[in-house]
Amino acid sequence: MSGFVEGLREVYFEDDGVIPNSGLPVLMYRGVLKDRLGDVEAVFNGNRWLNSWVNGVFGYHHYHSNSHEVLGVVSGEVTVQLGGEQGQAFTLVAGDVVVLPAGTGHKRLEASEDFRIVGAYPGGISYNTRTGEPGEYEQALGEIPQVPLPDTDPVFGVDGPLVRLWRGEN
Repeated sequence: MSGFVEGLREVYFEDDGVIPNSGLPVLMYRGVLKDRLGDVEAVFNGNRWLNSWVNGVFGYHHYHSNSHEVLGVVSGEVTVQLGGEQGQAFTLVAGDVVVLPAGTGHKRLEASEDFRIVGAYPGGISYNTRTGEPGEYEQALGEIPQVPLPDTDPVFGVDGPLVRLWRGEN
């Protein structure tokens, strides 16, 4: 199903008892915005992924139990670990976009000096940040299923792959 956008990859992560992750796949769009690096935030905002920021990625495992998140690399490169301690490392470069379903752990392992990334949330939700502290896990398990599916893909809008994939449509 991911073949309708070149460079799209779906990755699933299991609940590890600390980081819940999600039954939805992480979506990686390799190089999708490489020719629009100055417009990444505007692309996300134009597709109603708001409350955006430009910065880096925390160097510790964390996740958002009340919102999905899109991250778009605007300069440099970063290696992130997705899925928690038992997860997998990925190197992202300028132009790459990754969409994290609510509950998906992420952590910066290393980054170039010029690394910058844009983050945004569907509908501009005010996201929380969970770090796997005792007591968070059970609460997060109740919150994650309540997070609505986005109406739009952060890159491709209403007809984008996220909308179809996360809703189980062909």
